[in-house]
Amino acid sequence: MPQKVAVLGTGKIGEALLSGMIRAGWAPTDLLVTARRPERARELQERHGVTPVGNAEAAKTADTLILTVKPQDMGALLDELAPHIPADRLIISGAAGIPTSFFEERLAAGTPVVRVMTNTPALVDEAMSVISAGSHATAEHVAYAEEVFGAVGKTLLVPESQQDACTALSGSGPAYFFYLVEAMTDAGILLGLPRDKAHDLIVQSAIGAAVMLRDSGEHPVKLRENVTSPAGTTINAIRELENHGVRAALIAALEAARDRSRELASGNS
Repeated sequence: MPQKVAVLGTGKIGEALLSGMIRAGWAPTDLLVTARRPERARELQERHGVTPVGNAEAAKTADTLILTVKPQDMGALLDELAPHIPADRLIISGAAGIPTSFFEERLAAGTPVVRVMTNTPALVDEAMSVISAGSHATAEHVAYAEEVFGAVGKTLLVPESQQDACTALSGSGPAYFFYLVEAMTDAGILLGLPRDKAHDLIVQSAIGAAVMLRDSGEHPVKLRENVTSPAGTTINAIRELENHGVRAALIAALEAARDRSRELASGNS
């Protein structure tokens, strides 16, 4: 018998997940959605053929609940859902920084919870989703979460103790690359290129470099050395990056992101 899955919190990531699941073979009739605005619920129904319901009905009806609301909204949502969720329902949380214990303390004893940190490339089926099991989640529950999030990209299983580090690396990771492209585009303009041409040059270079990293099996140092000629342009650029402490700045930035994830986990909004 097909499982009913409810997605609560249908912003960009929630809708991307719905769309990916449908493309991967889930029947739209088995997918429930909730939305704060009635017009948003109608939009999702018309676009994907899914069924809009209220939060309480989703909790009572679905076999699996995927919670993709903002971290600061999760407590209020759980207060609303808890009276309606049987202990055999699987809860998948996509909220950054919130540990599985947060859910286990608020739901019926024994409720299985799986924590997932995905990222915005889910919008183009290139997500990196990091998955951790709560204390009551079985291997079967984790495998189901892998199947769901595998519909929008790659998945990786880690102990929950590593989730904050993964949030810093991949959860926030796309923003770092966007920031780098933004800075390089500005540099291209300074060097005399039109913005659109600078953008195209950088984006395609980024795509090519990413594919090489993924497919070649080579260490990034080796790939960088392959394009770094003696007394050439690349080594001069690398020297300036090192002189300006870019490597140290990146390490410090990721540490700051990791620390903020820990703060969210402790309830500091």
